[in-house]
Amino acid sequence: MLDVVVAPALPPERGTDVPGRVLLRQGGSAATTARWLARLGVRTSFVTAIGRDGPGRALAARVSADGVRLRAVRVPGVPTGRIAVVLDPSGERTFVADRGAADRLAPSDLRPAWFDRTDVLHLPAYSLLTRPLADAARRAVGLARDRGAIVSVDLASSGPLLAAGRGAARALVDELAPDILFATAGEARALVAGRRIDVLAALAPIAVVKRGSEGASVLLRDGDAVLRFDVATTPLRATDTTGAGDAFDAGFLAAWLAARQAGTPRAAAVQRATMAGHRAAARQLASPPGELSFA
Repeated sequence: MLDVVVAPALPPERGTDVPGRVLLRQGGSAATTARWLARLGVRTSFVTAIGRDGPGRALAARVSADGVRLRAVRVPGVPTGRIAVVLDPSGERTFVADRGAADRLAPSDLRPAWFDRTDVLHLPAYSLLTRPLADAARRAVGLARDRGAIVSVDLASSGPLLAAGRGAARALVDELAPDILFATAGEARALVAGRRIDVLAALAPIAVVKRGSEGASVLLRDGDAVLRFDVATTPLRATDTTGAGDAFDAGFLAAWLAARQAGTPRAAAVQRATMAGHRAAARQLASPPGELSFA
């Protein structure tokens, strides 16, 4: 996705101009996670659909430059997806999404060989909400699980996730049965409707609730018991929080895979993975993507 970042220097005023910055950057939840996984040394492929246009070519070049193996379907006649990211003074953001070609990925576009030697398939909830992309995501889950991979899902954004109601959102997560579930504190509260976030453990053996500057809470299902770890982090001042949660997912998954291969006990592995997620998020906050080149 192409991020069109709007950062006003003064509070916007209706019917007139204010100074600020307008930047064109690489965006997209899955793309950001893929780039950070590759930066952290994980062999990573990114499956997506883009338009046959300048933004699509620029985004493909940016993702590939980080060592990501790009599996891009180029959709004729449909522009590459784009999102307006409007920042407030705290660094928090509001999105206006025009998903374009991103939602046109179809099950027939996927090649089984792309999923050979896969250890984990990561999906943001954006991939599960519209067809044919949602059908492609389900096929990807089947192809990955046939090869012994685990599946992680990030709830991504409470608005689109809950558009059809809380019951539909819960059924969607239940259907996928993710091995790891990521959510922000706001997304978790929206999904559980006032209940304790510990109920997320019923949706996945590992559920990670990202709390921004307050750290993260991890729920680990162990038989009939649920273990909870609250992991603190050092608060950082950020002018733009876009992509920090996706970078967190990458740091967590990279460390979790390494811990699994090393035979680290699960409780210790999730704590280490959470700290690795915080470090990756901090790096994203410290160095957000530069502007895209369309040359």
